[in-house]
Amino acid sequence: MNKDRIEGSFDQAKGKVKEVAGKVTGDSKLETEGKADQIKGKVQNTIGGMKDSIKEATE
Repeated sequence: MNKDRIEGSFDQAKGKVKEVAGKVTGDSKLETEGKADQIKGKVQNTIGGMKDSIKEATE
């Protein structure tokens, strides 16, 4: 597991917290930021997975 996958997982978790907080408080901006953070985290996690696969293939 590389840095990208760790940061991606963190961004996903952070985004979920923001999304829920936005829903609870009625803050649509915070909820949207949370959803965006989750997408960013998923993309970063995917990139990290591809890097891991490439690294394993070249070893």
